[in-house]
Amino acid sequence: MRRAETNQDVVALALAALGWAVSAPDRAERLLSLTGLDAQTLRENAAAPATLAAVLGFLEAHEPDLVACATALGVAPEALVAAHHQLEPQ
Repeated sequence: MRRAETNQDVVALALAALGWAVSAPDRAERLLSLTGLDAQTLRENAAAPATLAAVLGFLEAHEPDLVACATALGVAPEALVAAHHQLEPQ
């Protein structure tokens, strides 16, 4: 398992997690519902740190999704949690 090392790695990891999160329609709907984002805002701000932090927070809040996403991306769940905390607005 790899982990993110630089800010660029953190953003790339978070974008990959976003792609995974929206790859299933039910999960994508739950993501939008729980984060308060709408599809247009998500598309327009997908690479914004606050948006990526919200996506990672969504995954962190539901361990089965966190673990499944980490497995799909080939990272430790802790890497997603660490990325969330690095991207979270101060």
